[in-house]
Amino acid sequence: MSVNFKQSTLDNGMAIIAEIDPSAHSAAAGFFVKAGARDEQTNLMGVSHFLEHMMFKGTEQLDADAINRGFDDIGANNNAYTSREMTCFYAHVLPEKLTAATDMLGTMMRPALRESDFDTEKNVILEEIAMYADNPFWVLYESCVERHYGTHGLAHRVLGTPDSIKAMSRDSMAEYFNTRYSADNTVVALAGKLDFDACVDQINTLCGSWQTTRPARDTTKPATAQEPFTIRDERVNRGYLIALCDAPSVTDDQRYAAALLAQILGGADNSRLHWALIETGLAEEAQAAYDGLDGCGDFFLYASGDPEKLDAIWDAMSREISSLRDSLDESDLEKLRSKMVTASTLGSERPSDRMQRLGRLWTMTGQYIPLADELEQIGRVSVNDLRSLCDRYPLDACTIGKMLPSE
Repeated sequence: MSVNFKQSTLDNGMAIIAEIDPSAHSAAAGFFVKAGARDEQTNLMGVSHFLEHMMFKGTEQLDADAINRGFDDIGANNNAYTSREMTCFYAHVLPEKLTAATDMLGTMMRPALRESDFDTEKNVILEEIAMYADNPFWVLYESCVERHYGTHGLAHRVLGTPDSIKAMSRDSMAEYFNTRYSADNTVVALAGKLDFDACVDQINTLCGSWQTTRPARDTTKPATAQEPFTIRDERVNRGYLIALCDAPSVTDDQRYAAALLAQILGGADNSRLHWALIETGLAEEAQAAYDGLDGCGDFFLYASGDPEKLDAIWDAMSREISSLRDSLDESDLEKLRSKMVTASTLGSERPSDRMQRLGRLWTMTGQYIPLADELEQIGRVSVNDLRSLCDRYPLDACTIGKMLPSE
C-alpha cells in the first residue's frame, strides 16, 4: 500500500495534514479542535459538548435542515464527538464528494449560535445527561474520575452537570467558542484518494479568515487521589467496580508498553482478568484499558457481577495486579503483537480510520508518526519494558469506586 504524507500550515496557523492513497476507493476529512472538558472552567462544564451540538444547528447562511440535507445529498457517513481532550467533526465519502464534505464541515464550524437554538438544545443536553444518569457504569465512572483528578480540569464531566448546563448562557458559550475554536487550535486531517494541493486551496478559502488566538492548556501532571468510595443506588441490582490509576502521557515513550500491559491484564477474551473472573464465573464483565492524555494518562479497570461477590471480585483483580509484573513473559507479547498488527492493518485500509488516527495524533503531539513506525515501536517493547512500567506506575495505587444496591 503506497501512502504519501503531506502537510501545510495556513497563515493563520491552521494545520492541514493528509495521508494520500491513490488506490483508495473513498476519502475522509476531519476537523479536530483541541478543546475538551479539561479546558473548561468548572462553571462552564459541558460547554465543549454543547458546542458540538450547536455546530449542527446552523450558520448565518444555512439552517440545521440544510446542513443535514447537505451531508445526506453526498452520501456522507458523518458525525462528531467530544472527549476530555478534543472535539472532532468528520465525514467519510466517495473521493469525488470530498470537496463538498470539506466545504460542509468548514462552513458548519462557524455557527450562528442563535439564542433560540441555544435554548432548545439546552433541553436536549439535559435529556442526554438524564439518560446517562440511568446508566450505572457511567455514573460510577464519572464519580471515579471526579475523585481521581480532584480540582483539575480532567475531573470535568464531558456532558456537564444539570446545574452547569442550566446556568450556562449563550454569551458565555460564544466567548469560549471565540477563544478555543480558532485557526491555530484546529487541525484538518484528510485521508484516502485526494488532491492535497486542491484541498489546501479550498480550506484556505474556507477557513483562511479564522482568527488566531493562541489558547493555552495546562499540561502539568495533576495530583491524583487514591481513595476508595462506595455509591449505593436503589435502582441497581448488580455490583459495579471501577479503578483508575496513573499512566504515561500520550507523548511518553512508555505509552506503547502501557497499551500492551492493559491488554495483557484486561483485554477481551484471552487476558488475565478474563481467565480469573469471567471464565471462573466470578464476574460478568472484566476489562482494563489505557488512555494516554496530554501531560498524563490513566489505566482503567472495570468489573461487574453479583453484589455479594464484589469484594471477592476486587480481591481476585488485586491478585492479578500483584502477580502481573513478575509473571510477564515473552509469550504475552507475541500474542498481543500479532493482534495489534492485524487490527492496525485492517484499520489502515479504511481512510476514515487513517484520518482519525492522523488527526488525533497531530492534535495531541504535533507530530506525524507513520503507522509502520508505530507498529515497529510496539514490536520493540520487551518484558523488561513492561516491568519497568509496572514499577513506575503501580496498578494498585488507584482510586477505587464501587456501586451497590441500597442496603
